[in-house]
Amino acid sequence: MPYKVAIIVGSLRKDSFTRKVVNAAIKLAPSNLKFETVEIGNLPLFNQDTEAGDAAVKTFRDKIGAADAVLFATPEHNRSVPSALKNALDWGSRPWGQSKWGGKPAAVISTSIGNIAGFGANHHLRQMLAFLNMPTLGQPEAYIASAQNAVDDKGEIVEASKEFFTGFFQAFANLVSRNVDRTAVAAE
Repeated sequence: MPYKVAIIVGSLRKDSFTRKVVNAAIKLAPSNLKFETVEIGNLPLFNQDTEAGDAAVKTFRDKIGAADAVLFATPEHNRSVPSALKNALDWGSRPWGQSKWGGKPAAVISTSIGNIAGFGANHHLRQMLAFLNMPTLGQPEAYIASAQNAVDDKGEIVEASKEFFTGFFQAFANLVSRNVDRTAVAAE
């Protein structure tokens, strides 16, 4: 039975390079990982006064709760993650004591059209994931520079990066299998 992996894309832009990279890269993942993108653009700004009543928030939290693991793909905005991604992290962690993130294995892919490759966003996100109690893939780290050139015209990862992504996803699959208790999942 494959592991269910929620993909959270930090960029809301329809043609974002981050979305193109992650959609192409997951084709190189082992077959025991089944991916579903969980959209975050329809989430309202986090407000504790409304945390119980929004249908978009409930749907989002239900999808994260049903996932075995989470793959985060993010561009860098001002040396951090985009506000939409931070907002999604907040919604998933609330109400207090009912976080949907806790214990779910995670991996991070950061992208940039420049050479720094989203380093600041990647590490800032890792800091938040540590607080959310998400065991996060340490190696290999996925910093994708020149993201606009990482995917070819056929929607595939360029040849020079295929070996890297294959190894990245194998390491992520290993992390997921070590951290997901199948007996607990079967009992739910």
